[in-house]
Amino acid sequence: SLYDDPLVIDDIAYGDVTERNADPCVRQGCKWEKSRDGKVYVPYVISRQYSPHERSVIDRGLKSFNSNTCIRFVHRTKERDYLDIQFFPACFDLLLCNAQTLSLERPGCVHHSVIQHELLHALGFHHEQSRSDRDQHIRVLWQNIDPGQHLKNTLNLNTPYDYISVMQYDRDAFSVNGLPTMVPIPDPSVQFGEATQMSRNDVIRVNRLYNFTGRWLELIAA
Repeated sequence: SLYDDPLVIDDIAYGDVTERNADPCVRQGCKWEKSRDGKVYVPYVISRQYSPHERSVIDRGLKSFNSNTCIRFVHRTKERDYLDIQFFPACFDLLLCNAQTLSLERPGCVHHSVIQHELLHALGFHHEQSRSDRDQHIRVLWQNIDPGQHLKNTLNLNTPYDYISVMQYDRDAFSVNGLPTMVPIPDPSVQFGEATQMSRNDVIRVNRLYNFTGRWLELIAA
């Protein structure tokens, strides 16, 4: 079945290879629904396979969206659409509406930055190095890279390319020979792919995608 053997490209799983260019929910306009109070409540369940410590790390990642975004991850009751956090032998987000599977392999994926990264996928975001304006900021060394790393027709939400985004991979990502696959331009010495948590731009994008216009967004975007 799809859940047993999804097509995984990077850390995003797809039901069909034709879906690789965009998150179907964003493309079809079925983002997580916004409530009357302006917040976006995302129901979730967590597999019992995780230890108490691992569950606490995951819980911290979920709650990290509370202080500076309109997203609220809440325990599922009977909601049709929800996030299903499961343990599979990989880190990926299965891009489906309704029950959306987010896999956090243990212990390798149960880290704060990885959890935030996968949750951002679940909210509709692709990798930073897949942005439509990538080639203005990153030179891809195709001779060292696994085929299939394409640009996406992304919604960049009027934000700059962000080397410290939690969605930016490091310079050796997808390498087939151990050599670098990405070099920043025009300054190749710029550090990137080392984020330990969401950046300011990551937060702004979440709020803009979900049309949050609260005072906090006005302050951080100033």
